[in-house]
Amino acid sequence: MNPDRKATALTFHHLSAEQARERRTEIEDVFRGSYVHAIEAGEKFEAPEAFMHRFDAYTDPSRAAGFELVIAELEGRACGQAWGWPLHENTAWWGGLQLDEGNAADFTAENGSRTFALSEIMVRSELTGRGIAHALHNELLGHRAEQRATLLVRPDNTRAYTTYRNWGWYRVGTLTPSWPDAPTFDVLIRDLPIS
Repeated sequence: MNPDRKATALTFHHLSAEQARERRTEIEDVFRGSYVHAIEAGEKFEAPEAFMHRFDAYTDPSRAAGFELVIAELEGRACGQAWGWPLHENTAWWGGLQLDEGNAADFTAENGSRTFALSEIMVRSELTGRGIAHALHNELLGHRAEQRATLLVRPDNTRAYTTYRNWGWYRVGTLTPSWPDAPTFDVLIRDLPIS
């Protein structure tokens, strides 16, 4: 069966930063249901407190211009979520970027309409493999006006890496975010809009 058909019963809710803050408890619950193994393993970067600290920073009204969160519901229960925002001039997103090739100054020049940063995409662990992540990905990115999108993925996360490549993403370099205990990620890019 086509994985996208399995996700046809989904309902999507698009939220601004302010609306997302109002559903903070639900956001954390989806995270805890999605990152079960990382939480159990004691990964500091994936600890619920660290994750929610980042969520609070991303949705802070003073810096959340353009933030968008999509919640997917299945049978009335939140089963996954994805969010991101457009990168504005002087964004901290590209701090520490090591490009595989090319001029970093040209690559990281942002104006609020060039790049959308896909910060998070997650699905409750018991519901993976049903096309929900792909549906969330397309729901969030399908209407974006930016030229391209970027995301960070752990190089050893083979399942996610393969999935992103199948969805049209490609590697351009590496980056270690400035968050405490952050690992080094591969930086992936894809053109928008999604076709």
